[in-house]
Amino acid sequence: MYNETVMEHFTNPRNVGEIEDADGVGEVGSPQCGDIMKIFLKVEDNIIKDIKFKTFGCASAIASSSIMTEMVKGRTIEEALALTNKDVVDALGGLPPAKVHCSVLAEQAIRAAIEDYRAKRGK
Repeated sequence: MYNETVMEHFTNPRNVGEIEDADGVGEVGSPQCGDIMKIFLKVEDNIIKDIKFKTFGCASAIASSSIMTEMVKGRTIEEALALTNKDVVDALGGLPPAKVHCSVLAEQAIRAAIEDYRAKRGK
């Protein structure tokens, strides 16, 4: 059902945890399946210097969170905002059709964290 990349990010997720003094925090959830993603950002000079996540959900939700954090860490805010759920699915090597919504949550979660970061900075 899941490919090797998805299983690797599910069993060995990257960037798990919280950032206590996060510059931005975003939380999104999916009522259809109960998955919840929370993203924590540390930003310096418009660059995402650190990113952590806490996800309650299935293997696809955890893998999507993990790979998304790897994709945006070290990138600018604008580059992170350009990330799409298709980018997440492609980086994972595909997801079962019934699980693509998990990649959408990853896209929404990074956007929510960036919106919170911008709101805290008055932007």
